[in-house]
Amino acid sequence: MKKIMLKIVGFLFIGFVIMSCNDSFLQREPIDDLTDNNFWKTANDLKVYNNGIYNAAGDNGTNLFFVGHANSAWNSSYLSTMALENLSDNSASFVSNHASYVKVGAGQETVPDNATVGGWQWSFVRRCNVFFENYERADISESVRNNYAGEVYFFRAWFYLDKVQNYGDVPLVTTALNGDSEELFEAQTPRKDVMAQVLSDINKAVEYLPESWDGNHPDRVTKYTALALKSRICLYEGTYNKYHNLGEYQSWLNEAADAAQRVMESGKYTLYNTGNPEMDYRTLFTSPDLHGNSEILFSRTYITPGLGHRVSGYIISQASGVTKDFVDDFLCIEPDGTAKPIALSSVYNEDTYDGYFDNRDPRLSQTILDPRKEKELLNTAKGFPFLNGMGVSWESSTGFHFIKHYEYQDDLRGYGNEINDYPMFRYAEVLLNYAEAKAELGTISQDDLDKSINDLRDRAAMPHLDLSPPMDPKYASEEISSLLVEIRRERRVELSYEQFRYQDLMRWKKGHYLKNRVLGMRLEDADRAVGARYEKANVSTFEVDGKKYVDVYAGTDYAVDKRVFDERKHYRRPVPVNVLAKNPNLVQNPGWE
Repeated sequence: MKKIMLKIVGFLFIGFVIMSCNDSFLQREPIDDLTDNNFWKTANDLKVYNNGIYNAAGDNGTNLFFVGHANSAWNSSYLSTMALENLSDNSASFVSNHASYVKVGAGQETVPDNATVGGWQWSFVRRCNVFFENYERADISESVRNNYAGEVYFFRAWFYLDKVQNYGDVPLVTTALNGDSEELFEAQTPRKDVMAQVLSDINKAVEYLPESWDGNHPDRVTKYTALALKSRICLYEGTYNKYHNLGEYQSWLNEAADAAQRVMESGKYTLYNTGNPEMDYRTLFTSPDLHGNSEILFSRTYITPGLGHRVSGYIISQASGVTKDFVDDFLCIEPDGTAKPIALSSVYNEDTYDGYFDNRDPRLSQTILDPRKEKELLNTAKGFPFLNGMGVSWESSTGFHFIKHYEYQDDLRGYGNEINDYPMFRYAEVLLNYAEAKAELGTISQDDLDKSINDLRDRAAMPHLDLSPPMDPKYASEEISSLLVEIRRERRVELSYEQFRYQDLMRWKKGHYLKNRVLGMRLEDADRAVGARYEKANVSTFEVDGKKYVDVYAGTDYAVDKRVFDERKHYRRPVPVNVLAKNPNLVQNPGWE
């Protein structure tokens, strides 16, 4: 089966590219005039145009909502979900290509002069609107026309979700504007109205998209992909409204739960599970072909030669690492068969590095390298972990080496030739969206937990969650129930490095987490003595409860005394200076003036 590779292409005179009639986005021929009477006539014309929609959505030099491993080997280093995780409290990095994300997470972002990658960019929405102004000219059945319209509604909704997440109020444009259109100089539209349009768009996508495409094309979105996106959109807006006191939120949460439930009740998707809890989770992220995987609703695929990504190669060559705060959130499995946070556990032990992984959620050793598995996973016996300054090819800023997206055979393929797929929408997220929406509404039952959170825990061979778990002392002051703590924990563990954590913190109004000191592995003075394992490690440490840990950003602009999170300012990004200069009706976001 042919794979579709989403790759940026050059622009035509009005900023659009149309692909050829071949299914592949790589084989493309420009059409001179999008309004020409020779186009917009057939189903294939609509398909060809929409191939360009997919392609443009995945142009990660412009957009950062359809990302995965990014759209090129070079972009894998700084525009992949692996890189974007450095916005959050899951990851810490000294990689220069990650600096812009680290700055945002530390509250050090400044107002840019011009639009940045994935920022105040609007060419994509014009591409969508050109479709809507022309597609009904096609002399084909209404149902076929609607199938292709559903794709464009899907992507316009996804695009605007990303813009609202970053900026709040944004220009809402639903027609194809020209250079002299008055609408180009209008003010931002209130986020409430933008999100109403997003909901309308995604509802039309759900209505119009087929359950599957003729020929079973796995690289095109379907009705169920749209339902998954709807659950994501509505959960985001419902919780954002709730915790930011923006008014009505219950209808959004009901819509989120209903959309997720429709996917769950379709019977078309299940969690990938071969009965191997030590590997099944990670296999989702190290597969060269996710087509046919029961968990995948939509994936981003890559082809060779020269048109793949380089995520595995960058993972082992960059000085980044997983944070202690994230590692601490993986539960322990107790002798009595229950699961408890480390603060309540009788078996948690960090006196040795191996102890981090003993009696823990098996997803920990599928996200972070357990040195006892380095031969199996990396085909090496170097003796991990390695800290910065130790002079090896794979050093870590924290001592916790990220491996969730690393695959040895893919790494061997080299620059631009890695082909492992990326799961853009998977059933696990649908289950998590369902559970969280029901919990936020206060209507969740044990049956709801069993078919969502506990389904995920079964794959990982983890004890079940009930309606009254013990409160983790780490979160006791957060003014949410112990059940919500555990549902949010499950989301953090399951969806790490998949472009969720930062926006989750934003919608929960937990941006203050980003002010915390960023710590890594335990590292006592004896571990750094002459002749000791970490003698050459170039790191600082900080003491917590009589134990010392790597203090990742000590002495830098991202140290704890320089980290800020302004509640008025940092839940939204700044509008670029030149944008405001060109349109005096636009206003800067609060705090960025």
